[in-house]
Amino acid sequence: MNHDPSSLPVDADAPAEDLHRGAWLTLRRRGRWEFVERNNAGGAVIIVAVTPQDRILFVEQYRVPIRARTIEMPAGLVGDHADNGDETALTAAARELEEETGWRAARLEFLHAGPSSSGMSTELIAFVRAYDLQRVGAGGGDASEAIIVHEIARGDAAPWLFAKARAGYSVDPKLFAGLWFLEHERPRD
Repeated sequence: MNHDPSSLPVDADAPAEDLHRGAWLTLRRRGRWEFVERNNAGGAVIIVAVTPQDRILFVEQYRVPIRARTIEMPAGLVGDHADNGDETALTAAARELEEETGWRAARLEFLHAGPSSSGMSTELIAFVRAYDLQRVGAGGGDASEAIIVHEIARGDAAPWLFAKARAGYSVDPKLFAGLWFLEHERPRD
């Protein structure tokens, strides 16, 4: 990988200009590149969670931008509420896991962070592993969400996901990275 500044695109150091600012996103341009930034969040988290019965937690919800029901791992924005602007990825993961699935983790571990769509957005996502889950509620999300929780046996996860895709669901490809993290877990002390 070449990190020589002279190898960067001509647009790399151009000042960014706002093209449109909405309530949640700002469309910006830097040189010829157009991209979006979130106005209210410090990134996003994806939670890799497995119940004590060795069942992986997935969530299903309708996503307006793609006009389809999706299958995802529990996820959410970091610091997206006025009262939690300094929230960490681990704190957001705990909050989102419980809100979306009704499960609480005794321990959370940061796995990896990177761009969600490096050619379109400045957003970074962090994968977080949730351990020692305990059911504390029904889940389903907050008042603005209608989330269905699926608990799928670890060995059945891939076939179940491909069956959902054949049935017309949009399966978030990032969840396959989450499954990879499960298969390549470091041994716990």
